[in-house]
Amino acid sequence: MEIKEQLYEGKAKKVFATDDPDLCVVSYKDDATAFNGKKKGTIVGKGVVNNRMSNFMFKMLEENGIHTHYVEELNDRDTVVKKVEIVPLEVIVRNRAAGSFSKKYGVPEGSDLASPILEFDYKSDPLDDPLVNNYHILALGLATQEEIDTIASMALKIDQLMIDFFKKCNVELVDFKLEFGRFHGEIVLADEISPDTCRFWDLDTHEKLDKDRFRRDMGGVEEAYAEMMKRIGLA
Repeated sequence: MEIKEQLYEGKAKKVFATDDPDLCVVSYKDDATAFNGKKKGTIVGKGVVNNRMSNFMFKMLEENGIHTHYVEELNDRDTVVKKVEIVPLEVIVRNRAAGSFSKKYGVPEGSDLASPILEFDYKSDPLDDPLVNNYHILALGLATQEEIDTIASMALKIDQLMIDFFKKCNVELVDFKLEFGRFHGEIVLADEISPDTCRFWDLDTHEKLDKDRFRRDMGGVEEAYAEMMKRIGLA
């Protein structure tokens, strides 16, 4: 396979075309951003952690019936994926109150939730990713009702699979963000699963093991990412 021109560069990844029109290569960067790009920095080694952890998680989910864009890991930073059309929605699953949810709804961080919460945000940094519901999604033509239903079902199944997996690593999955894409008419899981996109807390101490350490200037960011690699058995 030949890697060709760069197609896209985002906040955390670059995407390159290949000589196969159905495949592209994602290259993970160490650049770190928060608050829709308003805060910027670098987390040394983040690209390696996010690439390898995402691929590990995608393979686990594939084994449990979740179709993803993952094809093959090339090296520590680069992975071959299916060339999908991203659905412009950020799909957020919350298992415990934290972050923006706590601020928006006045619920103390760490509070139990009676049930998981599934949220859709319109994927747009200039608009600060506004919360949308099914009516907004349909009216704006972002996805069909069938796609919304498929995404919701997949997200909740992924939530339970990941809760069970991370519990074995003594980690609580507090909340996380997913993105989905269309590949030959099928909805598949895309983007990444990493400390950038998930809130991970130590099950006993509630120590934060994710990008909140960067967002909140807590220090120990690289160490937290490395600890998550160790807990899932990749270091």
